[in-house]
Amino acid sequence: MHGELIGDRVVLGEDAITKLYSTSYYGRLKEGKLELSLVEAAYLLKEGKISIVHGEKPLDFKEFFVIASTLMKNFELKYIVYKDMRGRGYYVQPSVTDFRLYPRGGKPGKTRAMYFVRAISEREPLPLANILHYLEIAENMRKHIILAIVDEESDITFYDVKKTSMKGETKFTGGKGDGTLLEDRVIVWDSALVKVLHQKGFFGKPLDEERLQLSLVESAYLMKKKVLKVTDATGNVIDVKTFTKRASEIEADFGHKLRVYENLRENGMVAKTGFKFGSHFRAYEKVESLDRLIHSKYLVHAISKDHVFLLPELSRAIRLAQSVRKRMIFGYVTGKNVGYIDIGRTKL
Repeated sequence: MHGELIGDRVVLGEDAITKLYSTSYYGRLKEGKLELSLVEAAYLLKEGKISIVHGEKPLDFKEFFVIASTLMKNFELKYIVYKDMRGRGYYVQPSVTDFRLYPRGGKPGKTRAMYFVRAISEREPLPLANILHYLEIAENMRKHIILAIVDEESDITFYDVKKTSMKGETKFTGGKGDGTLLEDRVIVWDSALVKVLHQKGFFGKPLDEERLQLSLVESAYLMKKKVLKVTDATGNVIDVKTFTKRASEIEADFGHKLRVYENLRENGMVAKTGFKFGSHFRAYEKVESLDRLIHSKYLVHAISKDHVFLLPELSRAIRLAQSVRKRMIFGYVTGKNVGYIDIGRTKL
């Protein structure tokens, strides 16, 4: 079957409709002819199912591939991903997010596409805003988003991305007392308050049997809840605004971290440091006793709404989370709200 490269499409005659469109679902019909995207055309050319001319000149695979790379941004990446998915036996069609992917055994016209797939280079920075945009498109079309990350050796790692909510069953109603800010943590001296905070609220870590050390985010949260009054080393009372300012000088991302921590706590989650796992928090849905602390399901990292992901770092975070049987959650702050996205590796 012969096709002609016209603009950024390859156009074939009526004979291609039965052989390529009706049975294998390549391309789309237009004015009695079959139009293929550049990626579809390259795949079919490589498979020897079509030939392509440009003007009157026949194009071999190399010539067509080079021309297509000048006509479509990231053509090479999209071809690699398309070829992989078609090679696995999936039906794949071009879409607003590169491709729509049908479930195994499904086909266009008879089965609803399940996924939108976006092909991305491992070297390409990925703004959170882009992910949220993809998610909005997918939600509107009742689909899921998959990121197909192509590394420098053209291997593909697939990630499923979804919005999620963080809801737990642990509520805290506490007492009142004082603490002292010493460098980058607050010490609670009152043994009665220590017991309430640690054993009932699951805050902090004991300094000894009668005293408790709290992290900066825990302290700020308890100050806002009017549970804790904090003084400096000279006995001067520190208000929440001053405390937050000082904490932000110690931790550059303290503001976002605090907002996410507050949201987790207010929604019944217990958040403890996730430092050992390279994230801000490990999060528990329900804690009944620190002596019988169950496995946490989540690692949560707080980011700003203008955050830009570097994909090697994202890959490391997700790989680590899944190696310890946790989900990697990113909490982002937008105005007065906190949203969460769940990103994890998936297999097709």
